[in-house]
Amino acid sequence: MRVKDFDYYLPEELIAQRPLPRRDMSRLMVLDRHSGKIDHRIFKEVIDYFQPGDCLVLNDTRVIPARLIGRKMNTGGKIEFVLLKRLDRDRWEVLVKPGKRARTGRKFVFGEGELTAEVLESTPAGGRIVRFEYDGVFEQLLDRLGNVPLPPYIREELEDAERYQTVYSREKGSAAAPTAGLHFTGDLLDKIEKKGVKLVYITLHVGLGTFRPVKTDMVEDHRMHSEYYRIEKSAAAVINSVIEKKGKVFAAGTTACRTLETVSRDDGRVNEGEGWTDIFIYPGYRFKVVDALITNFHLPESTLIMLVSAFAGRDKIMEAYSAAVREKYRFFSFGDAMLIV
Repeated sequence: MRVKDFDYYLPEELIAQRPLPRRDMSRLMVLDRHSGKIDHRIFKEVIDYFQPGDCLVLNDTRVIPARLIGRKMNTGGKIEFVLLKRLDRDRWEVLVKPGKRARTGRKFVFGEGELTAEVLESTPAGGRIVRFEYDGVFEQLLDRLGNVPLPPYIREELEDAERYQTVYSREKGSAAAPTAGLHFTGDLLDKIEKKGVKLVYITLHVGLGTFRPVKTDMVEDHRMHSEYYRIEKSAAAVINSVIEKKGKVFAAGTTACRTLETVSRDDGRVNEGEGWTDIFIYPGYRFKVVDALITNFHLPESTLIMLVSAFAGRDKIMEAYSAAVREKYRFFSFGDAMLIV
């Protein structure tokens, strides 16, 4: 399967640069993955597609201020770190820019010197393993010195950093937001729950590998980045109860979807647990748990458009994306949403 089969034309002006004033007033494209029928709605109307006894699975990860701007020790050359993965107490995998300055053994300083880092090695993906040195609590330093890293296609400064967090975010650890969840408000979630729908929270810390382009020619040759997930015993029990009673499992975003499919069993139920997942879902994959998927519109040739193509079928997704361009939907992180049922 060729990566270029997942390309599509997107005018740059359709890439949303800022969120709408109201989260739940984004547009919502509803795609019936069986018939291919498309409806155009407003996101708050997503409640119409739930039935009592269903469950909505939400990723409660919270984006950390993972972007650090510092300088090379001694020479003062500017460096940018984006924290990707904590390996132990003081060692992290990071993205660096410019990479040529971050050679093994070099040291960098952040703030007024209260945080320093030494490059230990390079990674196969082009990142670096670094060790931080500091006095005090690392998380407190990060809150003071770091910034929330926005995707590279967003060129405007975000006035309110909370708009790049879901209203239910609580578990710190992501380098990027689970953007399908940005459309929910507390009021909308309350209404969905009052309809008899179970709200289930799981965790997957999103890495920036989500935004990395697929560099192989063939889909099957791509290797996914790994991300930490956790699903509590109580959450697994609720999901399994819904499945046993023939309710539908709605996944809020590709991160929730990937987590559910990671912990799925052959009988269509899920296990509790935590660990690292590098599951790669593309056409041909057989979904075991997810019945409906809420998602945003994704980058061409990305692993995310491959995942939704696996769920709905490539041809139906490409037709839906063409319709979204014609109808001038807003794309990517701060853009509009799609419900695939």
